[in-house]
Amino acid sequence: MPGRTPPPSLPREPPRVVLWRLRRNPLRRRSDLAQGWIGVGLLLAVLAAAPLALFLVGDAAHRHYARTARHQAETRHHTTAVLLEDARRHPEPGSAEARKTRYPTKVRFTDPHGRLRTAEADVLPALPEGTPVRVWAGADGEITGPPLTPDQVRARAKGAAVIAALAVHAAAAAAYGTAGRVIQRRNLAAWDAAWADTAPRWTASP
Repeated sequence: MPGRTPPPSLPREPPRVVLWRLRRNPLRRRSDLAQGWIGVGLLLAVLAAAPLALFLVGDAAHRHYARTARHQAETRHHTTAVLLEDARRHPEPGSAEARKTRYPTKVRFTDPHGRLRTAEADVLPALPEGTPVRVWAGADGEITGPPLTPDQVRARAKGAAVIAALAVHAAAAAAYGTAGRVIQRRNLAAWDAAWADTAPRWTASP
C-alpha cells in the first residue's frame, strides 16, 4: 500500500562452498571428510593426468597415423579409369549439393600389377560412359581412397588426444561416484545400527 514501509529484506544466504565437506562444523561426519579428501585427490590426479594423457596419446596416435599414411602412399596407385556406364543424374543439376555428391559407377582401370580390372568408383553425377576419371587402387587391385594427408593425420591425432583427456575426467568422475555410493551405504548401515540400538528406548512402555 502507498506510504507503507516495506519490510526489511532478509540477508541472502552465503554461496555454497564447493569443498564444504572439508570445512569444520559440528554436523560434519568422518565420512564427509573422507569424501571431501577423495574429491580433492581425484581433482589433483585429473589435473596431473589429463595433460599427460593428452600428450602421450596424441603423440602415439600421430606416429601411428603418420606410419599409416606412409604405408598407404607406398601401396596405393593413382591411375585413370574409364566409365563403363553413364553416372546417375542428380535431381538438382548445377546445385551446390550436386557438386558434392558422388555416385557409384562401374569403371575399368589398370591395377598396380598392370592388369585390367572392373570395379565401382564414386564419380560426379551425369558423367557419360567413356569419361576418364582419376581413382586410387590398393595393392590388392581394389578401388580405395587416397592416402591420408598431413592435415588428416593431425586431425585424427588431436581427436585421439582429446578422447584420452576426456577419458581421464570420466574415470575420475566414475571413481568419485563409486566412492560416494560406498560411503552412503556405510552411512545408511551405521544409521540402521544406531536406530536399532536407540529405537527400543524410544518405544519402550513406561
